[in-house]
Amino acid sequence: MKNNLLIASAGAGKTTLLVKEALACSDSVLITTFTEDNENEIRKKFIELNNGVIPSNVTIKTWFSFLIEHGAKPYQGKLTERDITGLLLVNQKSGLKFKGKFPVYYKEEEIEKHYFTNDFQIYSDKLSKFTVQCNKKNSGLVIERISSLFKYIFIDEVQDMAGYDLEIIKLLFKTSSIIKIAGDPRQVTYHTHFSDKYKKYSNGEIQSFIQNECKTIECNIDTETLKGSWRNNKTICDFANSIFPEYPGCVSLQSETTAHDGIFLVKEQDIESYLNEFSPTQLRYSRATKVKQNFEVKNFGESKGATRERVLIYPTKKILDWLFNNKSLNSFEIRCKFYVAVTRAKYSVGIVCKNKIPTDILPIYLPKKET
Repeated sequence: MKNNLLIASAGAGKTTLLVKEALACSDSVLITTFTEDNENEIRKKFIELNNGVIPSNVTIKTWFSFLIEHGAKPYQGKLTERDITGLLLVNQKSGLKFKGKFPVYYKEEEIEKHYFTNDFQIYSDKLSKFTVQCNKKNSGLVIERISSLFKYIFIDEVQDMAGYDLEIIKLLFKTSSIIKIAGDPRQVTYHTHFSDKYKKYSNGEIQSFIQNECKTIECNIDTETLKGSWRNNKTICDFANSIFPEYPGCVSLQSETTAHDGIFLVKEQDIESYLNEFSPTQLRYSRATKVKQNFEVKNFGESKGATRERVLIYPTKKILDWLFNNKSLNSFEIRCKFYVAVTRAKYSVGIVCKNKIPTDILPIYLPKKET
């Protein structure tokens, strides 16, 4: 089918699949993804699989770079004649007119203030919206041009897309280009922007978006091809599945074994011993959590895409309440970030806990006795 959504599990080889499909294409290919880190991973995968070469028919761009070059600039004239000087990354609503108890923002009609800074950088949360408006004002020529340039369009980590990004995907579905989008709805650790547009689909609901908003467009939804993890062993997969029981479970395809496999509780008093014995990567929710600086450390979100043999997780209070007190882990953000942290490991996951553990819900790490 021309349009395809692949729902992936962590470690299923999603990026590898897209790269292999791109290498099989003789026509023009665009591969785009949200973060620069993931763009770099895609480039590395091409070099790994294609003797150090990225084919000339393949274009790799971050989503924002793609939208500026092919979405905003080519047909911006009916909205503004001024040159777009760059992109300003924002993590809150942009275009503030007046501060105060009830902030006032520039309206859509005030184009050069609504979309742009004074030096005419476009706000990152308005870029996809501006692209959609350019396309509308130019009778669809923006999307038509993109389709003429790229026969194949692959979007990796599609769960990061939000708001008007989804509208662009919907418009691309209607073109003659072959579209394949892939992502894991349990790994929403970042969003391209926050928008009221399609807000109800912001929590990883890309499948629902296609089913509800693209009813008249044919799109194959594939939940089978990427459901297995080549990274995580069975114990880790089973534990990760318990974080998102409403999703189809990930199946382990990894059969390697070591002397220390599975999920373990690590008492605070034993952290140093565990680190010295197994050298895991330390994963924390935020930089506010104290860790041992002589071992690798990453925040949950920034670890997305990484593979490690072992990790040691410093959980939040809500995660501990879910683990020990049978409380619901009702924060989608924390669930996603915890899922990402757990699924970085091939062999073992340590979870830090208090010295007095109220239950034996998981195996407890016991330091080696000194001889």
